[in-house]
Amino acid sequence: MNKFMMQQAHKLQARLAQAQEEMSNLTIETSSGGGAVKISINGQQKIQSVKISPEVINPEDVELLEDLVLTAVSEAIAKSQEVAAEHLGGLTGGLKIPGLT
Repeated sequence: MNKFMMQQAHKLQARLAQAQEEMSNLTIETSSGGGAVKISINGQQKIQSVKISPEVINPEDVELLEDLVLTAVSEAIAKSQEVAAEHLGGLTGGLKIPGLT
């Protein structure tokens, strides 16, 4: 590999590291059931918190709560993936790098 390519690789590596740091500091919030279940997730798709309103906790209807949690978590992950793709897509030139997009 020539010197120019090595320099470019190092620059890309530094920009990717910075972007990953920014993604870990980004918080995305979603909810389901009109706000009954709220999920906070960071840009690296790590769930930060789960909040459940007491009024949706009904021992006789556990399935409703399960569905609300599943919906909120799924939406949070999808939004986090969208944000990561937008944020990192410009750096990687559209390349699919495992663990980054």
